[in-house]
Amino acid sequence: MTAQRFMFVAGEASGDALAAELVKALRNAPAILARPFPPEFFGTGGPRMAAVGVELLFDLTRHAVFGLSDVLRHYFKFKGFFERLFQLAVEREPEVIVLVDYAGFNRRFAKAIKRYVRARPDSFHNWNPKIVYYVSPQVWASRGSRAYQIARDVDLLLSIFPFEKEWYAARVPRLHVEFVGHPLIDRHVEAKRESRSAEVPLSNPGSSPLPLLLLLPGSRKREVEAHLPVMIEALEKIRAGRRVQPRLILPNAELVELAMNRMKPVADLQVQTSGLAESLSQADLAIASSGTVTLECAYFGVPTVVLYKTSWLTFLIARQIIQVKYIAMPNLLAGQEIYPEFIQSQANPDRIAGEALDLLNNTSRRRVMKTELAKAIASLGEAGASQRAAQAILNIL
Repeated sequence: MTAQRFMFVAGEASGDALAAELVKALRNAPAILARPFPPEFFGTGGPRMAAVGVELLFDLTRHAVFGLSDVLRHYFKFKGFFERLFQLAVEREPEVIVLVDYAGFNRRFAKAIKRYVRARPDSFHNWNPKIVYYVSPQVWASRGSRAYQIARDVDLLLSIFPFEKEWYAARVPRLHVEFVGHPLIDRHVEAKRESRSAEVPLSNPGSSPLPLLLLLPGSRKREVEAHLPVMIEALEKIRAGRRVQPRLILPNAELVELAMNRMKPVADLQVQTSGLAESLSQADLAIASSGTVTLECAYFGVPTVVLYKTSWLTFLIARQIIQVKYIAMPNLLAGQEIYPEFIQSQANPDRIAGEALDLLNNTSRRRVMKTELAKAIASLGEAGASQRAAQAILNIL
């Protein structure tokens, strides 16, 4: 009996966190602990995966791109990454390949592995890994026909949103889909427990301490470049009508350096690369890029203004193919616009500042928003998502 081999492919900061939590859950699963040899975890990801003992071929999260134009610009670089990872898989023959989010890259990787395996159906080439996709590609938002390719190339899809299992069942019932819940329920439970137990009155602009306003421009270089200037201008307009304490949170020092080089000095701006959960537990308001962080804002009940800006080429293409009404996941879960959303040209400082000031000053609106956010988060299920995901993987072996 040899050690089980698990290959992971994660390409963004959010996927790095998801994969690291799943690796820890797999290590501690009774079926794994009962084996005589510890499992091997290798592939690509980021610092969190490295911290839990995943052997990384390289750090793919350092090369995250934003929008179609960015993808085209770096095509050959990512082609090289793809080929190196494919060769690694063929050489080490893992029993399971776990593809974490990162849809454009990982869908193609699943297809390439399955095509390689199907081309060698004989006793001398019996490697046939289970392909697990953790976090459904958002094909339900656009290009739904891609569900058929996923059903062909993926053995198990682990869903973190409750509506996805039904969506796939209606289109590709042969695809094995398990709703495991959302890992953020576990990730921030301690910080949530220590968060404010009641709404802090914000009706008096001169009250102390000042309302804490978080700026969350995203986890990729191009997101920060596109969103941070708008956020800083919006902050100036907010401060013209209300005193606040601003705090900018970025995922790493590289993006902090980029931000410092690109933005003009801002008085009393706190900048940090950690402590997102603690900041959310204290925050009165956030201005956030559309993405995973909006769900984290919702989990802590933080009123938030959501924006999204990209290249005009990407935007024009997206406008033709997007089939959902909202871009912020809390709004999608609720089926209504809880968080105000501003996209492309609408994501301007005047609109964002106006919504932010109203949310700071309108206690009734804040209270209603928090109630609706709690309902949306409740739909994500109970704690234990990573453990359920680990068990689902082990069940297919």
